[in-house]
Amino acid sequence: MNNHRVLKPFNSFSIDVRARRVITAHTKTKLFKLWRQAADNATPALVLGSGSNVLFLENYVGTVLLNRIEGLTIEEHPDAWHLHVSAGEMWHDLVRTCLEQDMPGLENLALIPGCVGAAPIQNIGAYGVELRQFCNYVDVLQLVNGTLLRLNATECQFGYRDSVFKHVLRERYAIVAVGLRLAKAWQPVLTYGDLARLNPQRVTPRLIYDMVCTMRRTKIPDPIFQGNAGSFFKNPVVDALKATQLLSRYPDAPHYPQSEGRVKLAAGWLIDRCGLKGYRLGNAAVHDKQALVLVNVNNATGEDISALARYVRQQVAKRFGVWLEPEVRFIGAFGEVNAVKAIT
Repeated sequence: MNNHRVLKPFNSFSIDVRARRVITAHTKTKLFKLWRQAADNATPALVLGSGSNVLFLENYVGTVLLNRIEGLTIEEHPDAWHLHVSAGEMWHDLVRTCLEQDMPGLENLALIPGCVGAAPIQNIGAYGVELRQFCNYVDVLQLVNGTLLRLNATECQFGYRDSVFKHVLRERYAIVAVGLRLAKAWQPVLTYGDLARLNPQRVTPRLIYDMVCTMRRTKIPDPIFQGNAGSFFKNPVVDALKATQLLSRYPDAPHYPQSEGRVKLAAGWLIDRCGLKGYRLGNAAVHDKQALVLVNVNNATGEDISALARYVRQQVAKRFGVWLEPEVRFIGAFGEVNAVKAIT
């Protein structure tokens, strides 16, 4: 149909798919109005930020609503800064702004792509830090009736790359703002990657920020030049027995103790050990510098990417007995679909 809109600029995988309509909303009122129009026309509607963590499997039959609600307010308290950040703000811009205003805490989360509104959905995290450590609340718009609802951190049910927004509140709710608390008593987190080599007594927030940016730029390709969604798979968390068995065979495997005796493994290391770094299937490939990243090599389709993800998942399970789960959200013709089922 001629009125279909191209979605390639609105997803970081650069998948060449279309939607019935693509409309930008700069206010909560506009977002609600557009969603109601789609509902009244009995067509699906998908609220999208920058599309940095989605994989379109096919053309979308409904309306894509681009959430571009912007704004940032800061309140200073004796012990912390309290930020109210609108969903359409870019996450990395927020991290940089906080550092420029001498409000540290988010530096480990530098260069994570996407909008602020997407951050709570995945409980974004990197280099030992997660969003939930700073999140006070999340404001959501109930798209059915246009009313606002504020969820505190407990109600958000944050988990590892997980939250209530991926389940109970996945449909008919849109995140419009996030409340963050940055404590003035700053403590560096230096547990992952090259950060572990830094001196905790001398390190500064800016040094951590610069090092995180360097590590990410070195390992993760810029989606402007090569379509990708960053880390494609979650780092698997296994029970103590499974971890002991695996580490007895692979003592050099990176591993990180979690609560209740569970152990987090490095998905990128598992994929790399399967000899898949740089592996290509059709027009999709495992990135040659970071095995956790799947890339669009030459106008790949959503099926190309999902077929590669399926193959990678099977190879890791065959060698290590560990089943990887996608971190990326899969979008079908009518909306989000179960990503694990899509590559099983």
